[in-house]
Amino acid sequence: MGMQVPQYWAEARVQEKFGRGHVSGRVSLTVRRFGWSDSSQSDAQAMAETRVRDAFDRILAGEKLPRNEPRVPYDAEGLPIREEIVARHGNEVITRNSYGSRCLNSPDVLFADVDFKPPPMPPWRRKQFVAAVVAGAVCGVLWHPVAGIAAFIATLILIGTIHGWWARRRDLQLGGGPEARALAPVKAFIAANPDWHLRVYRTPNGFRLLAMHRTFDPLDPQVNAFFEAIGADSYYALSCRHQHCFRARVSGKPWRMGLREHMPYRRSAWPIAEEHRPERERWVAEYERKAEGYAACRFVERLGSRDYVSATQSVQRLHDDLCSATRDLPMA
Repeated sequence: MGMQVPQYWAEARVQEKFGRGHVSGRVSLTVRRFGWSDSSQSDAQAMAETRVRDAFDRILAGEKLPRNEPRVPYDAEGLPIREEIVARHGNEVITRNSYGSRCLNSPDVLFADVDFKPPPMPPWRRKQFVAAVVAGAVCGVLWHPVAGIAAFIATLILIGTIHGWWARRRDLQLGGGPEARALAPVKAFIAANPDWHLRVYRTPNGFRLLAMHRTFDPLDPQVNAFFEAIGADSYYALSCRHQHCFRARVSGKPWRMGLREHMPYRRSAWPIAEEHRPERERWVAEYERKAEGYAACRFVERLGSRDYVSATQSVQRLHDDLCSATRDLPMA
């Protein structure tokens, strides 16, 4: 299954009751399955009916399959992306995610986000924490409970002070703070793979990388090796394999833009009921008005080679335009 973002969704159910002594050992069985289509609601329903009957027969024959499928917008293995389609640009699809932001979904142009991480904890810190607990306990038993608490707090303050000094020293060695730590494995990867061409974007909480030199199948082992090398989020890496696509948020997060209300019916799977759409559309209109004043990311630099292919260049231009990546706007 390649990347799929269907326009239409349907659900079908098969429920049967059996007499005692049925060969399956069951008294009854209920199975539900989804269907989808880009053509029509009737085609989606026909697919759901076919899939549910096939699943029912296989479960009844003893195969270990789930009786129901998860009604979720994203990251359901074996199911397409279930989000509102905002626009299509060739093979790329822009969808609205569960909290209202727009996302670019690409079947073969590689994106990856690297979030800022705190400096790794030095091995002595655990020992110091244990020492603080022991010191507090000893003072509490031998002297006074208040003294024990004071000893515990004082030891924690000392640990924090030493760790702060250690983190600042490490940042100086890397030539910076969280940004240097996040980019260090990326630059190491490029040094080992100079034929790669990566565009680097600053995000509110890290960096986004866009590979320009070629397209990739999300199941390509090179992709997973790249994710591991740069420290990409493991959930994102798994989602890419599940959905057979790469994904990048291209508009701000609502709460970072001052929108305090959640998108109505955000927990309801798409498509939502017709009677709920006007309320959702009012919220989306306000969100889009706010989003015009924010960037999702900002272009920083190019790393590696300067090679690119037309497929990646067209997606890069689309991404940069949607993200306002070259405009001087606050990031959200």
